[in-house]
Amino acid sequence: MIIDAHQHFWKIDRADYSWLSKDMGVLYQDYLPEDLNPLLEKHGIAGTVLIQAAPTYEETLFLLSLYERYDWIYGVVGWVDLSSPAFPKQLDSLMKRPGIVGLRPMLQDLENSDWILQEQVIENLKWLIRYNLPLDLLINNKHISSILTLLKTLPNLMTVIDHMAKPNITKGDLSEWKEDMYALSQFPNVWCKMSGLMTQANPAMWKTEDFEPYIHHIVQTFGPSRLLFGSDWPVCLSAGSYDEALQIIKRNLQENLTNEEMDKIFSNNAKAFYKLKKRGDSHE
Repeated sequence: MIIDAHQHFWKIDRADYSWLSKDMGVLYQDYLPEDLNPLLEKHGIAGTVLIQAAPTYEETLFLLSLYERYDWIYGVVGWVDLSSPAFPKQLDSLMKRPGIVGLRPMLQDLENSDWILQEQVIENLKWLIRYNLPLDLLINNKHISSILTLLKTLPNLMTVIDHMAKPNITKGDLSEWKEDMYALSQFPNVWCKMSGLMTQANPAMWKTEDFEPYIHHIVQTFGPSRLLFGSDWPVCLSAGSYDEALQIIKRNLQENLTNEEMDKIFSNNAKAFYKLKKRGDSHE
């Protein structure tokens, strides 16, 4: 069984996807469950974790409405304004609905790389600890210092690094990224998603083996028990296909991994990290 721990849906006429523009080609169109379902069936994907793609509470409610309709959406990682004094009340309201398994601030789109260290944000993150709700971190190298400070400040906060912190695979410069990932991996409550790699490489020239040193390093630092597979569909379509997003991970994992370790990476770790619950007949 495979669980895709990172995919998105969006409807352009919702008008809250500020990052999405007409010059983005294949991405500038609606992507909804009926578009993804054939790919899940083709690859034997049992379920997915649906990740927010707009920094609005309303989009989170939209994603939860999809969760209610499709049993193969195992959970939603939503958005609530962590810098707002109203955060605890909004989060409490959200937690009364089924489906929320985590939150994600869109840190990569914020001008201030230390945004997450604001006093109000730190106080609101403590509510996630109280609810035992994890945080997805959409970051790149400029955020590493502030995230390390955050992890020291809130060591009980469960976090997952999206897209392996977006290494610059096009340039192939590994040294600083390796150091950053090692530093993050030293915190036991930090997990990592092997996702979104194609879009960090040259979309016209990448080869499957280009990703090998990155995947091997992440397995070495985090270990198979703290890694999750994610397709980053449909964002991945700007550089390849769903099939390729899956095969990049499968073909670059070391052959000495056991079946149990592979099951952790491709399904059991997602279940454990997001505390995914059984839904209908499609769950195990």
